[in-house]
This record gives sequence, C-alpha cells and structure tokens, in this order.
Amino acid sequence: MKPVVNAAEVSVPAAVPASVSFGIVLAGHGSRDPDAVREFEALVELVRERAHPHPVSHGYLEFSSPTLSDAVAANLALGAQQVAMVPGVLLAARHAKNDLPAEMLTLAREHPAIDFHFGAPLDLHPKLLQLAQERVVAAEARSPHTVRRDETCLVLVGRGTTDPDANGEIAKVARMLEEGMGFGSVQVCYSGTAKPLVSDGLRAAARHGLRRLVVLPFFLFDGVLVKRIYAAADALQEREPALEILKAGYLGAHPYVADVMIERAREAIEGRAAMNCSLCKYRVQIVGFEEQVGEPQRAHHLQVRGLLEKEAQPAAAPVQQFASYVPHPIEAESFEIIAAGRDWSGFPAEQLTVLQRLVHTSGDFNAVDDLYFSPGAVQSGILALLRCKQVVTDVTMVQTGLKRALLEQLGINTWCGVHDRESHLLSQSQDITRSAAGIRRAWEKFGNDIVLAIGDAPTAIVEATRLIREQGWRPQLVIGLPVGFVGTRESKDALRRCLQVPRITNSGTRGGSPWAASVVNALMIDALNQLATNVSGASV
Repeated sequence: MKPVVNAAEVSVPAAVPASVSFGIVLAGHGSRDPDAVREFEALVELVRERAHPHPVSHGYLEFSSPTLSDAVAANLALGAQQVAMVPGVLLAARHAKNDLPAEMLTLAREHPAIDFHFGAPLDLHPKLLQLAQERVVAAEARSPHTVRRDETCLVLVGRGTTDPDANGEIAKVARMLEEGMGFGSVQVCYSGTAKPLVSDGLRAAARHGLRRLVVLPFFLFDGVLVKRIYAAADALQEREPALEILKAGYLGAHPYVADVMIERAREAIEGRAAMNCSLCKYRVQIVGFEEQVGEPQRAHHLQVRGLLEKEAQPAAAPVQQFASYVPHPIEAESFEIIAAGRDWSGFPAEQLTVLQRLVHTSGDFNAVDDLYFSPGAVQSGILALLRCKQVVTDVTMVQTGLKRALLEQLGINTWCGVHDRESHLLSQSQDITRSAAGIRRAWEKFGNDIVLAIGDAPTAIVEATRLIREQGWRPQLVIGLPVGFVGTRESKDALRRCLQVPRITNSGTRGGSPWAASVVNALMIDALNQLATNVSGASV
C-alpha cells in the first residue's frame, strides 16, 4: 500500500547549522520501476527542504539516472567544498559496504580538492521503527474488523542479502515490533537471496493459527519487489479466505526518513558515522563466511549504471565488451610447439584447449591419452562458468592455480572449504577427511550451481560421487584429476561411471592440483573467447 504523507508533516524543516558548509549526495539504488524512482526523488525533495541551506543532489548505483558522478558534479556546482554521501539503503550489506564506498573512492580521486565523507546507512533508527508502527496502525484502521494484536501475526519482509548481519537486522526489527506492539507472533521472510522467501514465509505464518496477518515490507520505496510481496499476500488471501490478511505500507518518502538521512550526513561530516562492524563478514570471521574477511571493495553494478537512460537513447553500434584471451609471448610460443608436437586431428575440436593446456602443465604429450570427457562436458562446463559463476575446489592449491585475471573478467567466484573451521568439525565428527568434509559443505552451501574441480584428494571424489548417487546432487561439471597411489584409480573409475553428471577425469595415478586448475583455466579461456565472438553473449 502506498504510504500517505500529510502536508503538515513536511512544513517545518529540521534545523541545520548554517556554520557547517557541506553538501549532501543521496545515493539511491536505482530501479527499472518508475514508481520507485519517483518516490526516491520525492524523498530527495523532502531532504532538500529540511536540510536548507546545504546543497542536496542525488544519484543512482544502477539503472536510473543521474549517476553518482553526475550527483557529485551537481553538488559541487552549487558551491559545496565537502560532500557527505549518504546511502539511500536501509541496512549495511554489499551496497553500503562495497559498492558505494568504491564509488566514493573513485570520485574522491577525480576531485582531489574536495573532502568526501561517507555516511552510515539508515539501519534501525528509532524514527524508522516509529514509521513502521504507523504503517501497521494505518493498515489495521482500514479493516472493518476489530482483532486483538495477540491474535495477529506480523509478517515482516526484508530485501534479503548475502550478508548475514544485514539479514539479522531484519529479524531484530521484527522482534522489536513484536514485543513493542504486542503481536501474537512474528514471521520473518525475504524477497530474495535469503530464506525463507515470501511465499514460504506467508504459508508458515498462516499455520500459526491466528486470526490476522499483517504483511509489512521493510522497504524504503515501491518497486518490483514490493509489488511481488503484495501479490503474494493477495494470492494467500484467495487460498485462505477465512484468514484476514492486511497489507501495510512500506516506509516511503516520509519526513522521518528524510530526517534520518540528514542526521547521517551530519554524522559523516563530524566523523561519527558508525557501521555495525562487530559482526561484519568483511572484518571478522563469521560462521560460514570466513573466506570473505578482507574482501576488497569493488563495484558490482557497472554494467547497469544509467542503463535505462542508455536504453532510451537511439540504438548505437554494438560495443565489444569482451576481448579474446591473449597469452604471454612465451606462453604463446609454448602452445605453438604443443600444437605442432603431435597429431591432434583425432581429438574433438571442443576438447583441444583443455588437452593442450594439460600438456603444457604436465610437460608430457602423452598425458592426454588416458583423459576421459563425458559427452558435452566441455560445453556444460563453459555454460556453468558463465551462468553459475562458482568454482569449488577440493584444496587451496587448485584454487590458487586458477588464473586470477580470467576469474575477474568473467566474474567467477571460487571457494574451498578444506581449511574452514566447520570442515574441521565435520571431519572430526564424521570421521572423514577434511577434503571430503569440504565437498559435503559445498553440497550444502551451493547446491547444484557449481563447477567442482578436484585435483588432490581421492576421498573428495568418493564423497562427491556418494552425494550424487545418494542425495541427488547434480554439479554442472565434475573435474576429477587427483594424483597418487591410494584409492586414486578407484575413485576416478567411480567418477567415470557416474552417469548423472558431466565429468572430466582420467585413468591411472597421474594428475594433481595443477592439472585440475588447468582444466578450469582452459574452460575459462574458451568461455572468454566465446563471449568475445558473441557481442550479446546471450546465446553462450
């Protein structure tokens, strides 16, 4: 339900000390939904009115225009000598921790004479809790029925992120509203990325056995996701006509939100901007996210920056977004020697990059004679790298052997669980090797959307084939090339017989981490070359 703002609520601007000369840049996410853009711009006008005389401009990370670079330029044109960038997002997840700081650092380099200050996201400010309360009360007032709060389940819907700290903040909001407003129960769900999803959360809430559900999207603005939340509530109402389901409004362009943004700007200028770092997965080891400590701040939205404005412009000539792989001169010379060193005509053309990379890695032309490819394995691997963008390895040596430049160009993530604390605990409790424990964790953590590369541990292959056979695991491609004499032949033979998944392996004792890494590198090279010859990449 669209929030309503009374004119009286915006008539008195918040006092801003005129002695502090700074500009405010409101950094919105951006949306394909024009309703979301209009509401963000309405909030910008509220902030501009209430923050006078400080200049206020706005920009977007994705899709919409102006961009953040445009917003900073507009702010400086209004005379600002220092700029506070305030994230127009509710909680501190990837956008507030990575994307926006990366943008601001780039802008600071472009404007070395200007002091830039980064504000905290809106988070669980008391005014936002009060606004959520108002939205619930307004929804209840629209009902013709009188229902006690202790007979009502609050369904709080968050955006959902890959950051457990941000998702946990949604649960905290729910608990504070449940206890503060006296609800009989509360159900937390998310519109994407985190679980439970909205439809699952609504079904669970309906089973609480209460008379009423109040569905509250903890979102700043309207948009595609909010519309889906309300549609899911309508669908549940059709299935459960005896249960009253009320749709509360999202937060919206409200003076409370504007005042919190102004407060965040002041805190940034005064050096008091505080992020919740005690449970930040980028700063401390959080259970299940240990490998993300110290992850560099990189923007993840560059391809959709200002996209809607670009799409509205007349079509231009296609732009080549990917260049073919260019080897180092010595590497190129090596592959010329390899290409001429034996007759390759008996091998399928799609396998040549993998085969020749393995010769390069092993220094042995005969290394490829006992290699096995299941039908379509190479193309399955390429498609998986481009679509799933996740490679799991059994040991860190395989992970380290992957070409970093190719991973970054293709946006592929890697994961190895062999040294994680939970893998140690699982290994000890289940009496399995740490490599096998890492494979089991990958099955639980990522599901089917991975390329699995095993180059060291036969026990990792044994665990993978067991999960495929007994648990229905279906990795997009399994590369099994461990080296050794204990269980190695047997594990590879078992993988070769594992008809349920695409696979690349060999027979015998030869192999190793460099071999498994070389296969993945070869697939990434072929993937990049396919993108370079296909401008849109849509058919790859």
